[in-house]
Amino acid sequence: MSFADFATSRHGALYRYAYLLAGDRGLAEDLVQEALVKTYVGWHRLRDPNNAEAYTRRVITTTAIGWWRRKSWRAELPNDDVPELPTDPDDVTARVWLWRELQKLPPRQRAALVLRYYEDLTETQTAEVLGCSVGTVKSQVSDALKKLRSDVVLKAGMTE
Repeated sequence: MSFADFATSRHGALYRYAYLLAGDRGLAEDLVQEALVKTYVGWHRLRDPNNAEAYTRRVITTTAIGWWRRKSWRAELPNDDVPELPTDPDDVTARVWLWRELQKLPPRQRAALVLRYYEDLTETQTAEVLGCSVGTVKSQVSDALKKLRSDVVLKAGMTE
């Protein structure tokens, strides 16, 4: 597979992943473009081009985390609308709530949740994309879910 074939065939999936991390269409496109440039530069080093998507997702993830670590990105919050998806009208409130809560999570926790539950990757695959151990993936997902659950409890006016 050539780089051009890879970039053309996987751009949509990479963009969706970047959008879920960034929460903004423009930032997501910037993430994908930067990741594709880095993938192109390293294409000759890939032992197996079938691993190109995992490599590119890792670049997207590390780039996004790096952007949010910089002081200039901390004050800037994405405010783009969620892309239109076919949804059941009863789920709109839940989807909006979940979207807002995901944006509040630290980037690594958000990335771990997106990879595990939206992209449906295994813990091992998620660890490979994030460049960490399986144990770290488990703790990031656990911490993120705990945070989401505690926000549900607080919003409902209940105590644990």
